[in-house]
Order: sequence, then structure tokens, then C-alpha cells
Amino acid sequence: MIRVAQVAPNIFPIPPEHHGGTERVIHDLSTALRSLGVEVTLFAPSDSATDLPRVGDHPSLAALERRHGRVAPGVPAVLDALQLEALRLRLDTFDIVHGHGEFAHAALLGERRRHSLTTVHWRVDELDRALFFAGFPDLPVAAISAAQEAGIPAANRAGVVHHGIARDRYALRTQPGDHVAFVGRMTDQKRPDTAIRVARAAGLPIRLGGTIDVGNPDYFERRVRPLLGEDATYLGPVDDVRKGDLLGSARALLFPIDWPEPFGLVMIEAMACGTPVVAWNRGSVPEIVEDGVTGFIVSSEAEAEAVEALGRIGQLDRIQIRRRFEARFTAERMASDYLALYHRLLAA
Repeated sequence: MIRVAQVAPNIFPIPPEHHGGTERVIHDLSTALRSLGVEVTLFAPSDSATDLPRVGDHPSLAALERRHGRVAPGVPAVLDALQLEALRLRLDTFDIVHGHGEFAHAALLGERRRHSLTTVHWRVDELDRALFFAGFPDLPVAAISAAQEAGIPAANRAGVVHHGIARDRYALRTQPGDHVAFVGRMTDQKRPDTAIRVARAAGLPIRLGGTIDVGNPDYFERRVRPLLGEDATYLGPVDDVRKGDLLGSARALLFPIDWPEPFGLVMIEAMACGTPVVAWNRGSVPEIVEDGVTGFIVSSEAEAEAVEALGRIGQLDRIQIRRRFEARFTAERMASDYLALYHRLLAA
């Protein structure tokens, strides 16, 4: 039996309550690995509501901010240091350490880096990652899409594992309503304002769910709120139940990203409901959306093209979309792929 430490970020609990795609993936991966016979220990905040074996005496950053309001800027680094000390004390009890956070774990692991795996859940084309990869060329890194892997140095590449989610979290809905949906952070990377304009041009109401981005709070007030109206409703943050209802009842999900999206979890959440995705051709989108089967891929600048795609959305079979989700994007498939990587690292 392989003993694996899953080391989560300290921003949100595991699983997350609302926003937190990374935390959702970590929980689904760990649960699915356990079902495959892997001995999983989760290093995660103390406010995590999970039945997985867990190490961590300190609350998440989100919990601390609820309790204290704005916290000192060094608090995230302190939480990471405390977590890595807990990992250091137990390092010899694991065969593989799988890190999902930022950077400091690479230094802690030392010679154990060859029996570790790091999944980067963010873009890899900025200076912080360039410095990180250059400083740790022996750190195996799993990409979450081929598009992301292209920005990872060859020395670090351990393979590509697409995300998956629990098979039964969302149910197939074959009779959608009239609206389209947007789910994501209210930020310029995700472009909810574009989604509203496209839906309005297509003559369709839109319902938007997601958190206001803490790193860019003015964006919602300046670019999104002025566009809201009877045909464009902002629902606020949505948990799994509300997200399933929003996506499942939608004719389509609009995914008008304006950045090199490394994966885009909401696309497969929509597919799990049988809901087609109209997505802009950036980052991982061509790997996730099968054009003409699970949705349509449109040019990143062309709102008119997206309007035309919405006009064809009824041609897609929602039952087939759900089948493609089950074939490609379940947590079981994700866990099997990671388990194969663990075996390869241990054999090397």
C-alpha cells in the first residue's frame, strides 16, 4: 500500500464551502485515491469538514479573516510554515508527498523531491514560477493540461493529469430552462461582463454565480454591476447544491475567459449536468471541450461568434455530454492517473 501525503493550500478549508476549485480537486482526488487502496493523509486547515485522515492544527486564512477581519499580510506565509513543520515531523511516514500549494515545500523536501509530486493549480507563465522551476529542476511537476505543461521546463515535467470531480456530485438534467449560466470569480480573467453582453445579444437571460475576487474587488462594481438587470441576475457565491441547480437548469454555460486558463473546473461541472459549454479558445479549453459534442469553442474576441454558437446549442445531446463527462472527467480517472505517476516516481 502506498502512503501519500496530500498537502493542500491554507486559504480555504477542504472541501471548500463556495469558491475554491483547487481545494475541491484535492478532496475529490484524496477520496478517490482512498477507494483505490492508497493510504492518504491530508494536510489541511483545522476547519476542514472531511472524513479523510487529516493533519493540521490551524484554521484556514478564510476562517481567520472571518474571525479577525483583515489580517496581517504575513499570515498566509505563517500558515504555510506551520503546515510544513507538521509535514517535516512526519516526512518518513510517507512514500510520496503530493504538494498543491506554493513554493516552500520544495526546499523542505530536499532529497525527497524525487519521491514527490507538485501540482500547480495556477498559470505557469509568470516570473514567480520561472524562478521556482529554475531553482528546483529536480522537482517533479504534474501539469493539469497540456496547455499548462507547455510552460513548464522539460526537466520538471512528470506528466499531464486532467482534473476530475466526484461522479455523483451533479446529476444529468435533460430539460433545461431558458437561461444561460456563468459561474466563476468576478474578475477580468473570467470576464462575467462579456458573458452578460453575449447572453443579452442572443436574447437570453443569464444567471451569474461566484465570489467577488478579493484581488480585484473593484472589477465587479465597475464592469459587472452596471450591466445587471431583469435579464442578468447575480446570485452571489454558490455552494455545490446551488451550483448544480444553476448549471443543470441552464441551456449553456458561458466561459468567456481572458487569460491562459490552466484547466477550468466549471466546464466539467457543467458537463456533469449535461449542460453544453460555449468557451473562448484560450489555455486548456480545446483539451476540455469537444467542439460540436460537449459544446462549442469560439474565438476569444468574437462575441458575435458566441451568439451564433448559442443559437446552435439545441443541436447538442445533453445525455451524450454527460457520457463524455463520465468517460473523461471523473475523480476515479484522475486518481488512477495520479496513482500511475506515483508508481513511476517510486520506480525511478
